[in-house]
Amino acid sequence: MSEAPRAETFVFLDLEATGLPSVEPEIAELSLFAVHRSSLENPERDESGAPVLPRVLDKLTLCMCPERPFTAKASEITGLSSEGLVQCRKAGFDGAVVRTLQAFLSRQAGPICLVAHNGFDYDFPLLCAELRRLGAHLPRDTVCLDTLPALRGLDRTHSHGTRARGRQGYSLGSLFHRYFQAEPSAAHSAEGDVHTLLLIFLHRATELLTWADEQARRWTHVEPMYSLPNDPSLEA
Repeated sequence: MSEAPRAETFVFLDLEATGLPSVEPEIAELSLFAVHRSSLENPERDESGAPVLPRVLDKLTLCMCPERPFTAKASEITGLSSEGLVQCRKAGFDGAVVRTLQAFLSRQAGPICLVAHNGFDYDFPLLCAELRRLGAHLPRDTVCLDTLPALRGLDRTHSHGTRARGRQGYSLGSLFHRYFQAEPSAAHSAEGDVHTLLLIFLHRATELLTWADEQARRWTHVEPMYSLPNDPSLEA
């Protein structure tokens, strides 16, 4: 297996969707913050020493109306519903979304590292499924970092912070409270969660950049969350 390339830009990603993997969900909201590596290596800080968002920061947030219904729990958590998205006349995850996403990524210095929390189990496979359905691809040198196993691994190795009990101790909210003694804003909106994720990353940027350089996975190794009929990738 060839070594993954060293990322130049980190694109922090969060998705809101119609449910958990068992219901073969569809994306209803997508948010990305793109940050150059130099801004992560030398993060800006406020008067208290806490990290702040980099001044040079590209953002993309889109809402879309999925064909599949939301589970009651997903709608409750995200605040999104099919009715609300239809009322706002939002189209689904279509070719226009793909072109917008690809254009956004093409403006960033490559290689790109996608960063998501619990990304290997949810965000990356779901995004992969939506792209596969449309026969679309990301740049071949794109890599992926999941901050959930990364932070767990760093804490096991360096005994950093409080030992957490299970998955809950490493939720975005738990990590943010542990690092900043505050509650994150706009939880369970895609943009709010990306904002929280980026601040958490900045808090431990040196360690996470090293982790990414050593252990990021190639996007081409990500498998879709579920198979779709007439998947263009299956026709070869």
